[in-house]
Amino acid sequence: MMLAVALSLSAVPVSCKKEIGKLGSTVLNGGKNEADAVIGFNNDFLDSYKMTSDRVESIMKYADAAVTKAKGGDVLIMPMVTGSIDYAISKIKEVPSGFDKNKAAIEKDFQTYKAKKESIDKKFEELKSYMSAEDFKDDKGAKAETLNQEIQAEAQVLFETGERIITNIKPATDAAEETILKDHPMKEYIISSKKVMNTLDSAYDTLNKQHETGFNAAEAQKKYDELAAAVEQNSKLDFKVSNSMYTHKKSNFESVNKNAESFLDTYRRLMRNAKDSGKISDGDIQSIGYAYDAVLNSYNIFVK
Repeated sequence: MMLAVALSLSAVPVSCKKEIGKLGSTVLNGGKNEADAVIGFNNDFLDSYKMTSDRVESIMKYADAAVTKAKGGDVLIMPMVTGSIDYAISKIKEVPSGFDKNKAAIEKDFQTYKAKKESIDKKFEELKSYMSAEDFKDDKGAKAETLNQEIQAEAQVLFETGERIITNIKPATDAAEETILKDHPMKEYIISSKKVMNTLDSAYDTLNKQHETGFNAAEAQKKYDELAAAVEQNSKLDFKVSNSMYTHKKSNFESVNKNAESFLDTYRRLMRNAKDSGKISDGDIQSIGYAYDAVLNSYNIFVK
C-alpha cells in the first residue's frame, strides 16, 4: 500500500484556532523556540516515516516473492528494495516538551517505531542471505515463509504506530505553525497551499484504498472536485510580498499549482480507465503516486 502519510511538509499543517486546545496553548506560551522544536520533530519524523514506509512496502513485496520462489514458484526478477539510509531519524534527539500531555505517548510509540524499523531491516537481510545462498533447497522454503510472516506482522505494527504518532503530534504542530506564521510575509500563500495539500492527501488516500477494495466512481469524483476547487482557489492568488527576501518564491508557488494541475490530469485519466475496467490498475495507482510526489516536492521547496 502507498501511505498518504507522506504529509511530511517543511511548513507543517495549518489549523483553525478552534482546534487549538491545551496542547496548542502550551506551544503558543512557549514561544518561537518551542514552536521550532515541535516543527523540527514533525518534519523529521514525517520525512523518516515516508522513507521508511516506502522501504518497508518494498521489503514486504520482496518477502512475498521470496516465499513464492522458495516454494518452487516462478519469479523472474525479485522485487527491488529501496534505500536504507534514513537521515531524518538521526536528527531526532528527543521528543520536545511542547507536545505536553501527548509527549509520553509519542515517546513510547517512537521507541516502538524505531525498534520495528530495525527489526524489519534485520529480517530482510536474513531473508536476502537465505535466498542468495539458495538455502530454501534444504528446507523447502520454510524459513522464507516464517520470515515473511514476521515481516508482515511487524510492518503492520510499524504502520499503526506511525499513524498514532502523526495523530498525536498534529495539535501541537498546528499551533506551532500559528506561532511561526503569525507575521510571515507568505502566510496567505502557505495556508492556501496547505489546503491544497490537505485535499490532495485526502484524495490520494481515497484512491489508494479504492485500489485495494474496488473503485467507487462517486467517491472518487467527490474527492476530485474538492481538490480541483482548492487548486483553482490557490491558482487565483496573485503572489505579491513586500519583503524582497521572498520574491523569488513566486516561481516555487507557481510550481505547486502547476504540479497540482498535472495531478488532476492524471486523476481524470485514472477515473476514466477505472470506469471502463471497474478497478484502479497498478499502473494508474503508480502514476498517481508519481504525480503526488511531484506536488509534495514542489510544496516542500516552496515553504523552505
